[in-house]
Amino acid sequence: MSEINYFKEEFGNNYRTEVCDYITDEKIEHILASAKEPSQQEVKRIIDKALKLDGITSIEAATLLQVEDEDLIDQFLEAARKVKEEIYGKRLVIFAPLYFANQCVNNCLYCGFRKDNHQIDRKKLSQTEIRREVEALEREGHKRLLVLTGEAPITDLDYVVESIKTAYDVKTENGGEIRRINAEIAPLSTEDFKKLKESEIGTYTCFQETYNRKQYAKLHPSGPKSNFEWRLSVMDRAQEAGIDDVGIGALFGLYDYKFDVIGMLLHAEYLDQKYGVGPHTVSVPRLNPATGTPLDEVPYPVSDADFRKLVAVLRLAVPYTGMILSTRESTEMRNELFEHGVSQISAGSRTTPGGYDKKDKNKKELAQFSLHDLRPIDEIISGIAKDGYIPSFCTACYRLGRTGKDFMDLAKPGKIQEFCRPNAMLTFKEYLKDYGTDKSREYGKECLANLMEDLKEDNPKLAENIADKLDAIAEGEHDLYL
Repeated sequence: MSEINYFKEEFGNNYRTEVCDYITDEKIEHILASAKEPSQQEVKRIIDKALKLDGITSIEAATLLQVEDEDLIDQFLEAARKVKEEIYGKRLVIFAPLYFANQCVNNCLYCGFRKDNHQIDRKKLSQTEIRREVEALEREGHKRLLVLTGEAPITDLDYVVESIKTAYDVKTENGGEIRRINAEIAPLSTEDFKKLKESEIGTYTCFQETYNRKQYAKLHPSGPKSNFEWRLSVMDRAQEAGIDDVGIGALFGLYDYKFDVIGMLLHAEYLDQKYGVGPHTVSVPRLNPATGTPLDEVPYPVSDADFRKLVAVLRLAVPYTGMILSTRESTEMRNELFEHGVSQISAGSRTTPGGYDKKDKNKKELAQFSLHDLRPIDEIISGIAKDGYIPSFCTACYRLGRTGKDFMDLAKPGKIQEFCRPNAMLTFKEYLKDYGTDKSREYGKECLANLMEDLKEDNPKLAENIADKLDAIAEGEHDLYL
């Protein structure tokens, strides 16, 4: 099937929804222009408002994005820390990406998987290879996966659904299993989203990459992904199909970061207003180099200072939303951003199909982009626990039906921490028993003891319940949660 016929058959012309009129270049530019040169009094008013956990408007977010005064920036960075801890506590959800394939019909100028890149080998994992990948991930302690693939007829939805089933079916020693699979694949029709939902995915994620239409057109010259409106309207189709946990994101560095932050916030606002459910997650990757791409440099570099600022502003604007940071960032930057809003991280990541299975000796480059935090998962876990955070492998909300509006009803007022903290403790205990090293167990023991003391003070009855479950896990039980 030719690329053109594939595009027509899959997408047709019924892709435009009101989101395409809700989020426009002109609207974003107007918001940014109206918020220039904010007064100190206005900035402090916005910070005080954000601390009430009700979020801030896109215009207020634009105001903070344009603050240059270091003292004021420090104030809203601190506010973001308080908001994050009020909603989620000090827990950090851990997951791993699993790439099924790197074939693609798109020609995105920044992506190593692009169709015209002849410097990488192409690979589509067989079901046997997927099983080996999942076995390797389970033996490192992973319980949550994000599955990804390029966009091509050879990796159609039937293949993705079969591959998800294979991943869920894999069981290894020590209670090794995958309990939640999220999907980041190309936009689908409503009918195909219904099929994807039947595969029991958790969150469906799709990045708009950049919300600027002109820049988007330059960066996506051919392939189905060149259709900006089909991509922007993807969450409408997912919601219509019953997938009520969705994740949005932008690839920072493709365009002015302030523009794309406001685009993301308008997207979140639109979803919340139309469906009563804002995004379950927002992702904040920065553009990294990739083999065989024509971009010699990042079009709109985002400094570390600006990156801290945008993470904090997003946390203040959508306090209920999980914020994801990948291993694109350095260890130092990741550790710093835990304080300012990040609540989910990948660990021990590989962006190559077959990258986890040590039996795969193929050394040719297969990656989508380069990584900076290359530490093994247990080293990451040790560092998190040492710094007073709690690694979480929790999948309870999805499995108990706390998704969509039910999740938001708990997250928006900050009540979700009543489940997040104890479930994080239980899954961390399980990790330490089954997969931990002496180092991670040392830091983990102290971390859990401190959390238990806090829990006893806040809710003695719950603390007693969790203590019993922790003892049961120590005796060999698995998968205990609230």
